[in-house]
Amino acid sequence: MTSVLPSAQSGCLLLADISGYTAYLAGTELEHAQDVLADLLETIIAEVEPPFTISKLEGDAVFAYMAEADLDASRLFDTVDAAYFAFRRRLRDVVHSTTCDCNACVLIPSLDLKFLVHSGEYVIRTIGRSEELTGSDVVLVHRLLKGTATDVVGGDAYLSVTAAALDAVGGDPAALRLVEHTEALDVGEITVYIDNLEERWKAEQRSVLGVVTPETAHGVYSGEVPVTPQEMWEWVTVPSKRIEWQLGLTEVKENFDGRRGVGTVNHCAHGGSSTLQEVLDWHPYSTFTTQDKLEGVDAGLQVTLVLTRTEGGTLFTYLFRTDPEEAWEDLGPMILGSFEPARVRLLEVLSSMGDRPG
Repeated sequence: MTSVLPSAQSGCLLLADISGYTAYLAGTELEHAQDVLADLLETIIAEVEPPFTISKLEGDAVFAYMAEADLDASRLFDTVDAAYFAFRRRLRDVVHSTTCDCNACVLIPSLDLKFLVHSGEYVIRTIGRSEELTGSDVVLVHRLLKGTATDVVGGDAYLSVTAAALDAVGGDPAALRLVEHTEALDVGEITVYIDNLEERWKAEQRSVLGVVTPETAHGVYSGEVPVTPQEMWEWVTVPSKRIEWQLGLTEVKENFDGRRGVGTVNHCAHGGSSTLQEVLDWHPYSTFTTQDKLEGVDAGLQVTLVLTRTEGGTLFTYLFRTDPEEAWEDLGPMILGSFEPARVRLLEVLSSMGDRPG
C-alpha cells in the first residue's frame, strides 16, 4: 500500500528565541530556572497564537508558522510587537513582585527576546503524536540564529526578517524604518531587514498620548465576544472586517506609512456622513486610541479601545471623551446606542462563518 506524501505549503515561519538563556541557566538553580522559562514561553505563545500556529517548542524558543493566504505586514509586525512587549512586561512584573534572592530571580533581567522571520515552503509531517515542519526554508530560519544582527542593533532584542518574508507581506523597509543587513550563513548570503525591539519598547513606554482612562472618560461601553484578543484586533482594525459588523459603516480608506499604528489616518464613510480618525496610541492586541473628527460636529472625540482576555473570549471596552465635555450630552446617547447592536451583528457574522458558536 502506497502512502500519500504530504504536499508542500507556502507561508511565514517565525522563531521567537529567548536570548541569554544558556548563560542564565548555567548560573541559576535548575528547577526554578525551568519555572521561569515555562512562564516566559507561555507569555510568548499567548501573543503569537493566533494569528500564527505553534509548531513546537524548541528549548528556549517558540517555532510557529502562518499560511501564505493570511500574510499581512501589519499582522506580522503587530504580532512581534505584542509578543515582545508582553515578554518585557512579564520580566518587569516578575522582578518587581518577587522577594526571592536566588540567582534564578536575580538574573531574570539578563534575558531578552529576538525574532527571526522567513517566508517560503514547508511540509508538515506527522511524526508520532506531533507535527514537524521540514524543508530548506525551515532550516534557513533556524540558521538565522547564527547571524550577526546583534552587532547591528547593539543588543539581543531585535526582529530579523528576510527579504523573502518582507516581500511576501508587502512590507516597505524604508517606510518601516528597517535596517538592511547581509547575513553570511552556511546556506549562503541572505538579505535581512532588522528592527531594534529595545527602541520600540522604549517608545512603547512613552506612548500615552491622548489615552482615555476610566477616570477621564465621559462614557464607557463594554461587551464580550467569543474570539481571542488577536482575532478581535483584526475585527476592529482591518477595514474589510469593520464594515461587516460596525453598523452604518460603508467604507474605510486608510492612509498609513508602512504599517498601521500611530499616525495612521482613516476616513470612514457612514452613509451620508463621514468621520476622520487619527491613531494616537497603538498597542497591538490590547489597546489603541483615536482622535475622531465627526463631519458637521465642532467637538472633538477621543476613543480608547481596551481588549481583555476572558474565559469565553474577549471583553472589549470603549472609553469616550469629548472636547468640550458638554458635547457628550448630545453625542453620548447616539454613540453608546450604536455599540450593542453592533456587537450583536458581530456575533451573527461569527456564527455564520462557523468559526465560533453564536
